[in-house]
Amino acid sequence: MKKKVLYLITKATWGGAQKYVFDLATHLPKDQFERVVAFGESGRLQKLLNEAKIETRQIPALGRDIALISDISSFFQILACVWRIRPDALHLNSSKAAALGALAARICRVPRIVFTVHGWPFKEDQGFIARKLIYFISWFTALLSHAIIVVSKEDVQIGKRMWFVRRKIEHIPIALKTSEEIFSKALAEKILFFGDSENPVFKSKCRLVTIAELTKNKGLQYGIEMMEELEKRSPGTYTYTIFGEGEDLANLQNRARKLQNPLTVFFRSIETNRPPNLSAEASRYLSAFGIFILPSIKEGMPYVLLEAAVAGLPIVATDVVKAEASNIPNIHFVPPGDSNALADAVEKLAHNLPARKPCAIGSFPDMLEKTLALYN
Repeated sequence: MKKKVLYLITKATWGGAQKYVFDLATHLPKDQFERVVAFGESGRLQKLLNEAKIETRQIPALGRDIALISDISSFFQILACVWRIRPDALHLNSSKAAALGALAARICRVPRIVFTVHGWPFKEDQGFIARKLIYFISWFTALLSHAIIVVSKEDVQIGKRMWFVRRKIEHIPIALKTSEEIFSKALAEKILFFGDSENPVFKSKCRLVTIAELTKNKGLQYGIEMMEELEKRSPGTYTYTIFGEGEDLANLQNRARKLQNPLTVFFRSIETNRPPNLSAEASRYLSAFGIFILPSIKEGMPYVLLEAAVAGLPIVATDVVKAEASNIPNIHFVPPGDSNALADAVEKLAHNLPARKPCAIGSFPDMLEKTLALYN
């Protein structure tokens, strides 16, 4: 008899956690598993799952922000979903869905509860009381789970310091399932810049790029401030393109408009139904850029670093990923929240760009095998 696996995630938009759920759900052996994905906010993940013929369930009340009334409602909706599906394994992703889902799963006596930590949420910049509350919720979720997957070495150490949780921690690094075709530099430029040689990005000597969900944790405001500093030092030399969508888009666009030269920062959607018809995987266009920027102030281990490594781009990243990403070639670390340090590292790299050396990091079959073992 096939095992039934239910994946639960707060948002079915598109980011690292969503890619993780999609890759796992679409690669479970069909002869062994039935797959269902439940989520709150709909988005691109839902569309891709529907195209892949994977059953989805929406939980309307489930949202990212804490709100007492809707959280109570979403808990009972999750409880009803788990009760109806009766999964053999519930795989939890994202903090809020995980906390509510773990409790619902225990009430419904789900045989296996697996919780993937894509970065402990209490590492975020919060007040003392908020951090303590989020820590307790994270610990309680881990306590209710049978196994906890962490994707970064730093989060392993944090998890192993939690009471009664240490033995449940499993370090399973993320990996790309396959290397997406990376477009040639000429083709990527043609699609991105509409073949317009007067486009400021096309004309710039050094193009910087970030791929991220647009949230405060990604530190993109420091990337924008980095551009202000670089423009002061070397006017007209650098441009910065940010691929992504998210709740902080309007704020970031407003910050960019206030730059002395706002034409140095550009925002691109990765939705396939929007011009210039970008691929679902923005990483396919990395050949059009010179340096990848990861300005995050809080991370687990993001897929985008693996994608930048496959494209052979040099990387400037904050040291929140240093423990996990030090083995990536041509990666340079700076402190988080420091736009001047980002600018210094970019300037140093730009003066002597290393030759591109594409490098694949990690093994998806190994990641999949270790994860499936936790469903039994």
